[in-house]
Amino acid sequence: MTAAQIAVIGGTGFYSFIGDPEEHRISTPYGEPSAPVSVGTVAGRRVAFLPRHGSHHDFPPHGINYRANLWALRSLGVRQVLAPCAVGGLRPREQDGVAPGDVVVPDQLVDRTHRRIGSYVEQGAVHLPFGDPYCARLTDAIAAVDSSIRIGSTMVVIEGPRFSTRAESRHYAEQGWNLINMTAMPEAALAREMRMCYASIALVTDMDAGAASGEGVSQEEVFALFRNNLERLTGLLTETIAGVPDPTGCACSSWADGIDLTYDVPG
Repeated sequence: MTAAQIAVIGGTGFYSFIGDPEEHRISTPYGEPSAPVSVGTVAGRRVAFLPRHGSHHDFPPHGINYRANLWALRSLGVRQVLAPCAVGGLRPREQDGVAPGDVVVPDQLVDRTHRRIGSYVEQGAVHLPFGDPYCARLTDAIAAVDSSIRIGSTMVVIEGPRFSTRAESRHYAEQGWNLINMTAMPEAALAREMRMCYASIALVTDMDAGAASGEGVSQEEVFALFRNNLERLTGLLTETIAGVPDPTGCACSSWADGIDLTYDVPG
């Protein structure tokens, strides 16, 4: 039985989204998810919510069980995932970049993680097409809600939990990349392997070390700016959920048509 078709995976400081939820404790072939999955109604639709880092920020970016999280959501019937997250800015606005407080829906990823299990494929030949890592249909639904949202940017994902050195940050900026984050991979790729649509909603909480003077990024400023924007993000998510299109036929799922997957896709 489908419990929800849309999910929100909440990032730093985003520990709840659904009021009066039903909790689902799910065991997966890959271990336990970050937290029980909450399911409730948002904008007239059944929505699942999972705090990426756990209910009380229990897991650092490199310690999140991404495979269990995405498998658990798919097992509840989820086909579309909205993923709000905190990001740093690599280039200022005057260089076609961003500023703290901006909301960006990226269209490209660069993976610089190295300690994470990044796939459900453990045997056989299953090669994921990932040239466009985010769902165009979900991106359009988000863009329709608020014209101030920036659509399109490249996000580099670093291992963490430390922030970048100035040299690293400047190197990333020199490549033309705008955003830096610690959790977008392998989450986006695993969602695609689970045949789910996926889009990030990135809140710029700070300018990264190479783009800023002073001491660089602090955890306190990241958490504070995210908290100050929770109401805004919640409203954006609610309106987006109301307008999310039917995922039937989307390439995020149809890529696997006719392929003998060597892992289980529940539901």
